[in-house]
Amino acid sequence: MLKPTGQLARTGRSTVTLLLLPARGGGGAGGERDADAAPALATVTLTASDIAVAREVELVGGVSMSGSLEPAQTVSIKTQVGGRLGRVYVDRGSRVQAGQVLVEIEAEGVRSMAASARAAVASAEAALALAAHRMESARRLQAAGAISDIELRASEAAHQAATAQLAAASAQSASAVEAESRMAVRSPIAGVVSVRDVEEGEAVKDGDQLLTVVDISSLELEAQVGVDEAMQVRIGAPVTFTIDALPGETLRGRVARIDPRADPGTRQVGVAAQLANPGGRIVAGQFAHGRVLTGRAVSAVAIPISAVSDSAGQARVFVIEGGTLVLRSITLGTRDDAQGLVAVLSGLTGAERVLARPVVGAANGLTVTVASDTALTRPTPGGSR
Repeated sequence: MLKPTGQLARTGRSTVTLLLLPARGGGGAGGERDADAAPALATVTLTASDIAVAREVELVGGVSMSGSLEPAQTVSIKTQVGGRLGRVYVDRGSRVQAGQVLVEIEAEGVRSMAASARAAVASAEAALALAAHRMESARRLQAAGAISDIELRASEAAHQAATAQLAAASAQSASAVEAESRMAVRSPIAGVVSVRDVEEGEAVKDGDQLLTVVDISSLELEAQVGVDEAMQVRIGAPVTFTIDALPGETLRGRVARIDPRADPGTRQVGVAAQLANPGGRIVAGQFAHGRVLTGRAVSAVAIPISAVSDSAGQARVFVIEGGTLVLRSITLGTRDDAQGLVAVLSGLTGAERVLARPVVGAANGLTVTVASDTALTRPTPGGSR
């Protein structure tokens, strides 16, 4: 007579027990064939950590996002005149103010053009003053009948020409003086130098990269979220941040931007959240997790997110009913990623037990037993487990 045998298969912290039942029928060859064809009935033994109890809690809806915290403002500083680098006053990590001189470029040709343009303006101003004096004299003489109208018009034309020459000289001077002012490269923003691409004495041309300045007083987390989630987000909505380098600390910021259209390839929408960083306490470039809070706290029956499976758009969960797994369809509500919970609007009541996570072998109608972690790990006689 065959005796029932048992085989244990441990999957994670759950134990699947396969019970091989003896075959029924006559002996001999037929009996052996029946024994080979005997079905196997499975029983899953669950630990306390495999089970979650639906309970009423307060949840806050939100949209999760993650990525690197980057400076909200980054400026690449390039040359606007060619020449040779004279002085470089800053290095990587230097804090700078808006308008501060960072680099000086030696360009004698540009300086000479500016000086020549200023001289041309002075000459044009003198010519205009002389033309104005002659025009006034011509008007007095013409009124006294000493000169003709043609001579008066000639002096007025000379005055107009001198005015035009001064305007042209002033325009050329403005351009030359502006080029001269660009020999002193200034920071357009207050921040920190993050990149230095040049050294003193190097020859540079117009458009060469010199430095990069970042404003780390405000950091930005930009991520792609689904269209449905993006519809819940509003500019100015509060955002909570967590950073691995600051365990246990929650930082708060705001949604700064939402892209006006979804990416045609991924069908996702870009969302940017800003985090104030006074004093530069947080180093840019760190990986962070953000959560856009999209609603108020609500009280609802909730289960772990990991307990829910999705099939053809229908949320389902394994419920433990009288020692049997029952696959039940449910309707979900607010999802709180911070707590790892999701609200159940229908299909489940408080205090019902569910599988908290996937278990190998779990199926509708499967018989289950519940054991404590201690029972599973208690040493057996002889030193084996």
